[in-house]
Amino acid sequence: MRLQRKQKRVAGPSKAGSRKQIHRPDLAADISPWTEALFAAEVLLLHATPVYYGFGVPRGDDSAVIIIPGFLGTDLYLMELHGWLERIGYRPYFSGIGINAECPNLLVQRKLNQTIERALMETERRIHLIGHSLGGVIARSVAGQRPDDVASVITLAAPFRSISTSRTVLHATEAIRQRILREHRGGVLPDCYTGRCTCDFVHSLKRDVSDSMLETAIYTRDDGIVDWRHCMTRKPGSDFEVPGTHIGMAFNPSAYSIVAERLAKAQSAE
Repeated sequence: MRLQRKQKRVAGPSKAGSRKQIHRPDLAADISPWTEALFAAEVLLLHATPVYYGFGVPRGDDSAVIIIPGFLGTDLYLMELHGWLERIGYRPYFSGIGINAECPNLLVQRKLNQTIERALMETERRIHLIGHSLGGVIARSVAGQRPDDVASVITLAAPFRSISTSRTVLHATEAIRQRILREHRGGVLPDCYTGRCTCDFVHSLKRDVSDSMLETAIYTRDDGIVDWRHCMTRKPGSDFEVPGTHIGMAFNPSAYSIVAERLAKAQSAE
């Protein structure tokens, strides 16, 4: 992990159709997951930086920020992010989805939408969404479903353009997919939990984010879980590269600084 490498913003789109989302069947990527063990260094680094204590970052306006955990994760590991958002002046909400190992369409319909409705009612203004990994994919889908309710969406190492990951992760997702099919039987589509599914969740993910919504994608080239090239919007000024790991993105001080700046930009546009 190259912790000394400077944060880099990708300013321009690629040559080929940058605004079109790419959704291909799940692919195995040539990724070295062993580097993810270095995420512990990011946790320690976070606590040693001024940004963690709210120094040098713009203050929030008490608007709601809903944070969504990644694959196999729960809200518990996002406690650092939750506490930090509160310190800098926002009203953070845990997703309430439980373990992120369920049909995303059902998670949104049965759990996440309840949290969103509560945040909208309590703050009486549009909300912000931050999702880590698969949580970022969920955040993007919700942004497509509820453009009038979402002021900004920020993804942290989220492969929303295509599901391309290591074979180990693909084996885990297939095991979960089979469990989902067994438990819900006719309640989910046959291709549930794959990029081939045609449910509302995947359909919403294919939509472009509304122009009224600030979109941010933070990624790392050192990602040991997913192909980092699928974690970018390819839109000018929306993609930000940081050093670090996939898992550590939830504790990455460079990512936290970008989050603060982008939330402030979104609130100034309201």
